[in-house]
Amino acid sequence: MPKFTHKKQYEASKQELWNWYNSPGAFRRIMPEWVGIKPVQVGSLKDGEETIFKVSIGPIKRKWIARHHSVVENETFSDRMMKGPFGKWNHQHSFVGSGNNTEIQDTIDWKLPLHILTGWTAAITVIPRMNQMFRYRSEKVANDLTQIQKTRDFPRQRVLVSGSTGMIGLQLCAFLEAAGHEVHRLLRIDSKLPADINSENVIRWNDKTGDIIKGDMNGFDSVIHLAGAGIGDKRWSQKRKDIIRNSRVIPTSNLSKILAGLDQPPKAFLSGSAIGYYGDQGTTLVDESSSKGDGFLSEICSEWEQASSVAEEAGIRVSHLRSGIVISPLGGALAKLLLPTKMGGGGPVGGGRQIQSWISLDDEIYAIHHLMMQDTSQGAYNLTSPNSVSQKVFAKKLGRVLRRPAFMPLPKFALQLMFGEMGKVLIIEGQDVKPTRLQESGFIFTHSDLENCLRNCLGRVKN
Repeated sequence: MPKFTHKKQYEASKQELWNWYNSPGAFRRIMPEWVGIKPVQVGSLKDGEETIFKVSIGPIKRKWIARHHSVVENETFSDRMMKGPFGKWNHQHSFVGSGNNTEIQDTIDWKLPLHILTGWTAAITVIPRMNQMFRYRSEKVANDLTQIQKTRDFPRQRVLVSGSTGMIGLQLCAFLEAAGHEVHRLLRIDSKLPADINSENVIRWNDKTGDIIKGDMNGFDSVIHLAGAGIGDKRWSQKRKDIIRNSRVIPTSNLSKILAGLDQPPKAFLSGSAIGYYGDQGTTLVDESSSKGDGFLSEICSEWEQASSVAEEAGIRVSHLRSGIVISPLGGALAKLLLPTKMGGGGPVGGGRQIQSWISLDDEIYAIHHLMMQDTSQGAYNLTSPNSVSQKVFAKKLGRVLRRPAFMPLPKFALQLMFGEMGKVLIIEGQDVKPTRLQESGFIFTHSDLENCLRNCLGRVKN
């Protein structure tokens, strides 16, 4: 029976690594972004506990049930597949070392359902995928620990997060849990809770009226507000514009008023915003000191930020998170670009000169955590990589990573015909946005190079 082994050295103690792996958010953090995996149940590191998830293998979706066994705290634990796509799968994790130097040794005994095929197909079917996955997960653990260790001397916080079921929110909550914070979720009445999330730490509210339906908002150290309808999900009719505005401005205003009136208000309120605040800037450099631009998104972002003024007047530190294009195949712009690029349809759009200010999903999360832990963070912060690129360069790098041509142009009139005003604002217009205040606060980016970011999140890291 084949055996796969992987070793990775970490500058961390066994206890730090064990705590990371034993957190409720570890499974979401460790699963590669390019693999279609949906958690159903996450078990703690105890004998007999089970982790259940759904995995996509091409067009086929299978349930995978893994049961923990041979658990020795801070030393080793193993997962045996009870149900899933393999004929056999047993994964042992061993923690070896002392002090702040620990090696995790992963050993997997496995075989395919048709065992006769296992040996001679392994080199082209299973082993390359395992190498990709373990390269990704070991880097993820190392990066998470680096961020956690920067704040190890600060008290852990009790945090409330809205927008926790979105692409950013799910990974943010998972990281905060892995970092040892007590995470609660603020959900609308009709929002569905993911199957793997603890329903006890949920507050329900009517975001349109500000009524709290279930739970208590008193006693949180920080509140992170990320909720809002997708800007690029649908063509912008007047009705869609109203939804985009009202899903941001009204809930932010209501939440701001609630927090300001609490007996035990939070110290910090970190509220979502976007670099659309600056409008179309062409190739002009802008940072947090730049003035508001013109257009629909500029007005929305301005109103969105102003909606938190009541909380600020009550003495709560308010930070506005002006996010750029968040890079991940889990959603957003990259998810929409993957299929046409893989089919050879990538290339300059509307001339390709417009600047795209981007940020990796992990750096988005790390930046929010960094600001949450800073007693002095207040005001606007640009959450963008320091190295923005033109759309033409973005397309070229994505094509290179996916090994596809990236020269097929798409003219402006075709975009406006297909997407109307949304296409013009989101694709043809651009901003060269620098994260000046974020870097001045001491934040160091994990992924400052676009191609490195794309290779990491798409599982295309070079050997």
